[in-house]
Amino acid sequence: MTDHTHADTLRTPIVAVLGHVDHGKTSLLDTIRGSAVSEGEAGAITQHIGATDIPLDTISGMAGELIDPSDFDLPGLLFIDTPGHHSFSTLRARGGALADIAVLVVDVNDGFQPQTEEAIDILRRTGTPFVVAANKADTTPGWNPQDGEPIQKSMEAQSERAKSMLDENLYEIIGQLSDAGFSADLYWRVQDFQKNIGVVPLSALTGEGVPDLLTVLMGLSQRFMKEEMAIDVTGPGEGTVLEVKDERGFGATVDTVVYDGVIRNGDTIVVGGQNEPIVTEIRALLRPRPLAEIRTEKEFEKVGEIGAAAGVKIAAPDLDQAMAGAPVRVVRDRTADQVIEEVKAELAEIEVETADNGVVVKADTLGSLEAMANALREAEVPILRAEVGDIAPRDIAVAETANQDEHKAILGFNVDLLKNAESDLENADVKLFKNEVIYQLVEDYERYVEEKQRAQQETVLDKVVRPARFRILPDHTFRQNDPAVVGVEIISGTLQNNRKVGYFEGNEFERVGDLSGIQKQGDDVDEARAGERVSIAIDGPTVGRGIEEGDTLWTEVPEKHAKILEQELKEEITADEREALQGYLETRRKRDPFWGK
Repeated sequence: MTDHTHADTLRTPIVAVLGHVDHGKTSLLDTIRGSAVSEGEAGAITQHIGATDIPLDTISGMAGELIDPSDFDLPGLLFIDTPGHHSFSTLRARGGALADIAVLVVDVNDGFQPQTEEAIDILRRTGTPFVVAANKADTTPGWNPQDGEPIQKSMEAQSERAKSMLDENLYEIIGQLSDAGFSADLYWRVQDFQKNIGVVPLSALTGEGVPDLLTVLMGLSQRFMKEEMAIDVTGPGEGTVLEVKDERGFGATVDTVVYDGVIRNGDTIVVGGQNEPIVTEIRALLRPRPLAEIRTEKEFEKVGEIGAAAGVKIAAPDLDQAMAGAPVRVVRDRTADQVIEEVKAELAEIEVETADNGVVVKADTLGSLEAMANALREAEVPILRAEVGDIAPRDIAVAETANQDEHKAILGFNVDLLKNAESDLENADVKLFKNEVIYQLVEDYERYVEEKQRAQQETVLDKVVRPARFRILPDHTFRQNDPAVVGVEIISGTLQNNRKVGYFEGNEFERVGDLSGIQKQGDDVDEARAGERVSIAIDGPTVGRGIEEGDTLWTEVPEKHAKILEQELKEEITADEREALQGYLETRRKRDPFWGK
């Protein structure tokens, strides 16, 4: 083991930038990158894949009087660009988040948005320390920009009105953080960064407040993460896949962030794959050419080795089944089997519990798959299969095998529908939901299920015999028989045409005949409701024999229908129908207590 107290064994902390779609995540990264390049000579900034490394002296140049480089022995900061600039990325490293620290970007005028809430959930769950960048401070009405200055200096140059408007927006954000369970304050007021979240007002456009953000990130890392940054400089490299990409001349490659040890060209590595861990040998370690040489044809240069923390593209055979978010481990002085077990164990932490019934879930990374699974578990939606990757024909085939109609669904987070699956989807009885906000996806699906259930209940209700209790009115016999036509008043329930009717003799139901017509004010109708008076035609009985004026009759509800009404549709039927049903069931059950149960 190397001596960890030695300064050169401290790696760069990995910083993730999260936030809602248009709150300025990308432009903040671009500003930091741009100022870093103009600050250091272009040659001093090494180019990374999927990451930007900013050395300490460059940070101290950008932060000016805010930073004294001799206070720090960490080498700088490594900002990772989450793939596809998603709303966030829950990329993992050995059971925790890949990022050591995060920046949550919030538009100061816009406050918390769906993806902000989601990012906060992830930060809370992974326990990642974070800083809030309150971006777009320069859009405050009447703002007088002080390009690249520390924010407090910049605020001194503002009118009282602009200052108080900005303050109001900042306190709104501090309030929203508090609602989310985090106590926060403007960063210069925070005494203890382990208990409070620092909020840094800034502008990605003018660079104001960017020095402050770098200072806070540097200070937090130095104070609270120094131990975790101690690594074995020469140990076998470990990393996380950011993205799997096809590169001309190299086939499938994995963009990787290395967070421990060193990876060398020719090393045997184990990478988490969609079915099994992949064991392969590195053919090339690639990184972008330095800015100075950007004119050359090839965009990548080969390097012999790469140490943590860094972003690198690994070219090796058999990587097409690799997964975003999966571990990458160098085998070196162990057996491949040991490392395969480690990778399996790490992937097992992310195993999503599946059921025999449920929906198919696809997500872009293992981390987002995990977040999806958590959200669905809370919503009590079972999962039949959960995988990383775009939606392929076999996902549609699997979804179609679901037992229940509402489970014939695919929920895709940040993924595409593959070309060869489009026609399968059109011809299949499968519903596809796609969204870039997890809880939106879950909500869309839940809404769909509710509508489906409502529609099913409506069709069942249409077919079910509704209960009704009605009385033959005195002096309202219009015809004695064939069919008997009488005037009735409906006491409760809905009287439907073409139903069998009868009465209770004691607790026995006696059927008297079939309803063959209902007339209301001379017009034929299909049904009559409680409180209405109508004339009805009954095939079977004769008035005076079998039925009498003043008799109370009931619609005969078949036992199966009574059960559905009582157990499933009770909330869907009206209060008077419930009353008719209750009376009917009570009388039936006096004779047979289990009738309709």
